[in-house]
Amino acid sequence: MALMKLTYCLRKRPGMSHDEFYRYWADVHGPLVQARADVLGIVKYQQVHTAHSQARDDAYRARNGGSWETFDGIAEVWFDATVRPAGVTPEQVARAQQDLLDDERRFIDLASSPMWLGVEKVFVDRT
Repeated sequence: MALMKLTYCLRKRPGMSHDEFYRYWADVHGPLVQARADVLGIVKYQQVHTAHSQARDDAYRARNGGSWETFDGIAEVWFDATVRPAGVTPEQVARAQQDLLDDERRFIDLASSPMWLGVEKVFVDRT
């Protein structure tokens, strides 16, 4: 299995509170991803919710020379890019991907939420 990891650094849509963002992400989008995991070949999906604190955010920006606003969270998706799940058509994959993107537009500021695809190189794992 050749696991790839999609990492998505999220910022909430303008005008949405942190509580609204986290509630929607966990209660609506999370189950949507779960329901499409088999079609998309997802083997693991997790959400990392930022522990927001204005003082902490200010300290991080000061440490980093005034860098941009912190992210509201990170979505991590692991999948095997070399294998398509049995019986799944390209049309089903495209539909599932579109469903997730349509939902993401409801709560994520997509223009300021970078994503990238990578392969993990683990040096310490004591879990």
